[in-house]
Amino acid sequence: MATQKVAKIGIKKESGYLYFVDKNGDISCAKMARGSKKGGKPKKVAKVGVKKKPGYLYFIDKNGDISSAKMVRGGKKRKATKRKATKKKAVKKKATKKKAVKRKATKKKAVRRPATKKKAVKKKATKKKAVKKKATKKKAAKRK
Repeated sequence: MATQKVAKIGIKKESGYLYFVDKNGDISCAKMARGSKKGGKPKKVAKVGVKKKPGYLYFIDKNGDISSAKMVRGGKKRKATKRKATKKKAVKKKATKKKAVKRKATKKKAVRRPATKKKAVKKKATKKKAVKKKATKKKAAKRK
């Protein structure tokens, strides 16, 4: 890629800003977006008025001057051929009837809440613990 200096300006770049050659051929800069913060609107830095050629990329080089390079286009080259407009025929599908399936109505059963059972279970467990404690006390008293 051969680059070519178009105009010598010598602009000093600030960090956090994007410098570019705008549509008019002047140098502009805009604040770069970082994270959730949005970028700023472009400001004109220098009026140069470079006339751009199609097929060339214009940029600001390390020295702060405007340089240009020929654009590299990738991919395989295609031959220019005329395409004929072809109409696709609409294919009609036959409508099939679905058999209606009868379903029996199901009745919803009343659901009992198990919260009352849980409370009863807890009470039984505490009663059993109390009974076990009394039995161990009686056994200890007999041994003495």
